[in-house]
Amino acid sequence: MGLEQCLHTPPKPRLALALAGVVRSYGEGEGRKLEILRAADLAIAHGQSVALVAPSGTGKSTLLHVAGLLEHSDEGEVFIDGQPTAQLSDAERTRIRRLSIGFVYQFHHLLGEFTALENVAMPQMIRGLAHKEANQRAEELLAYLGLGERLTHRPAELSGGEQQRVAIARALANAPRLLLADEPTGNLDPKTSAHVFDALTELVQATGVAALIATHNMELAARMDRRVTLREGKVIELP
Repeated sequence: MGLEQCLHTPPKPRLALALAGVVRSYGEGEGRKLEILRAADLAIAHGQSVALVAPSGTGKSTLLHVAGLLEHSDEGEVFIDGQPTAQLSDAERTRIRRLSIGFVYQFHHLLGEFTALENVAMPQMIRGLAHKEANQRAEELLAYLGLGERLTHRPAELSGGEQQRVAIARALANAPRLLLADEPTGNLDPKTSAHVFDALTELVQATGVAALIATHNMELAARMDRRVTLREGKVIELP
């Protein structure tokens, strides 16, 4: 390749998440192991949304936990924004989770004694942002998600769909590089599920975060940039 061609070759996009040869197994007693992930590979660039669709029991949650540094892999490497993490201390892994990764679960896990605004502002203040700035960003995120009139409501005063939108705002409050979601609409009715999923994908596009979202809903998965599944412990790209 000549110099001129090299200069005009577009750079490869930096990866927000890369799994390389990841193995994860669990002990079953008497020296036996149940291997969930077997040399799993996955790459997600910044701004990409990827749906993880697979039957229950195939390892979706395990993959998300390993990708989010909540569990250690037995072998292989997990790169977050290009940084290898396998040899990091627990404190260093916690720091990356706090600064670079946002999580959304099937159940919102909001703090019931705090308002929607406070639930979204809190992780920002834990990170060190001033109270006024944290509240301002929380208000902007909630308003973007259609909750501008619900800022002072506590979780028990919100519908299921509203609670989950607050959880999405909280996950993105610290501007993470990577968003991981485990069946974020799994406990919602179909209409509410579609609204919440639309809000999630719109916010992902607006912020440029990379997203890996586990879902059973193929219709929702079809709206994302890519779709992958798990077969025999490996990540397989779907058409």
